[in-house]
Amino acid sequence: MQKSASHKVASFPPQVGADCRVLVLGTVPSLRSLELRQSYGHAQNLFWTFMGEMFDAGRELPYAERIRRLHARGIGIWDVYRQVERPGSLDSSIVKASEVPNAITQLLAREPAIRAIALNGGKAQQVFARRILPAIAPARREALTILALPSTSPANASIRREVKLERWRALLDFAPARARTRRRNQTSARMPPRALK
Repeated sequence: MQKSASHKVASFPPQVGADCRVLVLGTVPSLRSLELRQSYGHAQNLFWTFMGEMFDAGRELPYAERIRRLHARGIGIWDVYRQVERPGSLDSSIVKASEVPNAITQLLAREPAIRAIALNGGKAQQVFARRILPAIAPARREALTILALPSTSPANASIRREVKLERWRALLDFAPARARTRRRNQTSARMPPRALK
């Protein structure tokens, strides 16, 4: 019993600003993130590197300032899971029977400005499609763009960094006005909700 309890991992509260346009959903915090009390805390995770290049919210800044800058550009952060059992940090180690999803449908109901959901990696995409998307009201679902993005985790080494960043630039399409970077292959990261199966 004690061993199982030590493997329980809980999500942080949603980090969503007053005018959130894009909700980025990871799976659940890594052990390093839990230790630091910071989303995407692992030094080799590319999330904050990408946020630095797109929104001037890079890892060199204090965490609270990074979050403030993301909120100023309409970007929020949360996870698909509220709680799981997971020895270690790999998504593949999550005990399926322990999965408890976050209340994302309720958040979407409270935050009508959210126009896109960016899913960070394959596991987040699978859980969202299986546990969350079917519970979203049809009208709300139709108003959303679902972005299926490559994981920023260091465990995802099969895709080159520059390819990942190009896909992640899809977030710029939803950010409030500031200079935007032109992107190639604009449809490559975008998937309609029905494609997430």
